[in-house]
Amino acid sequence: MTDPSPPPGNPGPTGPHAPIRAALRTVLRPVVTVLALLYFLVDALVYWVIRPFAAWIGRRRVFALFAAWVSGLGPYPTLALFLVPLIVLEPAKPVGAWLVGTGRPVEGALVIAVAELLKVTLVERLFRLGRDKLMTIPAFAWVHVRLVAWLGWLKGLPPWLAVVAAARRVKQAARTLALVVRQWVT
Repeated sequence: MTDPSPPPGNPGPTGPHAPIRAALRTVLRPVVTVLALLYFLVDALVYWVIRPFAAWIGRRRVFALFAAWVSGLGPYPTLALFLVPLIVLEPAKPVGAWLVGTGRPVEGALVIAVAELLKVTLVERLFRLGRDKLMTIPAFAWVHVRLVAWLGWLKGLPPWLAVVAAARRVKQAARTLALVVRQWVT
């Protein structure tokens, strides 16, 4: 008769820490989901506000020259160029939040706004310019597919949908107000 337990030194497919991992996953998944949802909601709201300004910056001649230069790069230099603004500018958001939290709201908001404006402008443009090249890198394509699926899932959650609906109402109210002001002024 053979013993069905794994040999000594081999913890088996689940391992001795499997219950701990499962408990951590159960506890941390909702926390990480809420934090990610908040992060991406703030990111989307900021993007919604600064998108016209980012588009205006993107129409400057220097960006046209930059686009021509990027189009001549290979996939890996394009990836390095794509990652630089993320690595440099993404940490500015927590710094800005820290400034706000330590009683310097103007400085904090300015740091966040400038970093986000630069990041959105650069990363969005770089992704548009280099998407085809970036997708030839297997690891990038793998991460991209999963990130897009995960963001799609987040955007289907009720808090996200509520914020989107509120943003639409604010936008419609602003349009109505602008129309009333125009009619009143003319």
